[in-house]
Amino acid sequence: MKFKVVISEGEDGWYVIECPSLPGCISQGKTVAEALENIREAIELYLEPEEDIKMVEGRQILEVAV
Repeated sequence: MKFKVVISEGEDGWYVIECPSLPGCISQGKTVAEALENIREAIELYLEPEEDIKMVEGRQILEVAV
């Protein structure tokens, strides 16, 4: 699977990288190569199936198959 990512240099000199098609999937690295490695891991974790019901601000997040 391929995803487009956006990389920019942060104010602190680190590279910030995000995957716009996966909201909130953001990472960083000291180098571009490290940032790319980190976003790969972040994307894999983002896409992992959730085994637990999540509670967010007192609300349950569930999935319903249609």
